[in-house]
Amino acid sequence: MYLVSNREMLNKAQREGYAVPAFNVHNLETVQVVAETAAEMGSPVIMAGTPGTFSYAGTDYLVEICQAAARRYNLPLALHLDHHEEMGDIEDKVRQGIRSVMIDGSHLPFRQNIELVMQAVKLCHRYGASVEAELGRLGGQEDDLVVDSADSFFTDPLAAKEFVEVTGIDSLAVAIGSAHGLYQGEPRLDFDRLEKIRQQVEIPLVLHGASGIPEAMIARAIALGVCKVNVATELKIAFADAVKGYFSENPDANDPRKYITPGKQAMKEVVAEKIRICGSAGRL
Repeated sequence: MYLVSNREMLNKAQREGYAVPAFNVHNLETVQVVAETAAEMGSPVIMAGTPGTFSYAGTDYLVEICQAAARRYNLPLALHLDHHEEMGDIEDKVRQGIRSVMIDGSHLPFRQNIELVMQAVKLCHRYGASVEAELGRLGGQEDDLVVDSADSFFTDPLAAKEFVEVTGIDSLAVAIGSAHGLYQGEPRLDFDRLEKIRQQVEIPLVLHGASGIPEAMIARAIALGVCKVNVATELKIAFADAVKGYFSENPDANDPRKYITPGKQAMKEVVAEKIRICGSAGRL
């Protein structure tokens, strides 16, 4: 198998009423865990990386590792550019084989966002790559992306309709109250707004910042048209806590194969739970 776009994944999810989980990966171990669990559960998955992740791991390494995982499990995998902003950077990565792109112009004024996204669509569709864009802006922090709550704003349904029609994107990330990172208190999602966006927009919708959102809220979001659910922080915390716990019990440990293994198992539990919540098990 090879790396694919997420277009058909999300369109199928939209037709059948579930969501595809997108997990932020950072290294060999996260790719192994996500691919293995997806294969065991028969779930489509998207592996996402921010610009910081690709800088850390190396685009060539991540592409080859994900391709190896796809071949091992005979699994269609989408390696996804999460929150990318620079056209030159996107073009370089698409040329290296990545076929799933999020162009993030959400920090720009509406018309400038449209112009940037249209450039990305023209480039990526030429290579058969899918394009996700964001209208509205999530607060919080994800890797190098930091957005103060004062700079966050919700998606306007009518603006979303124009945005989708003009740009020709394949999926739309909406801001309805979710945030990157973990929540201080109970998350509050604007489901009325999501329903209005769904009435105006026919393409699959994406929920960023799903770490820590209760299962019932995720289920309701999926019922209202969300077809891709992004998970990052929960994976990192599960891995880190398990590895720290191992060192606490084994302070003289020095073999990465031993102290990383409990971290992988902890991530596996998170991945399996998110697949179950998204309803994507058995959907390959």
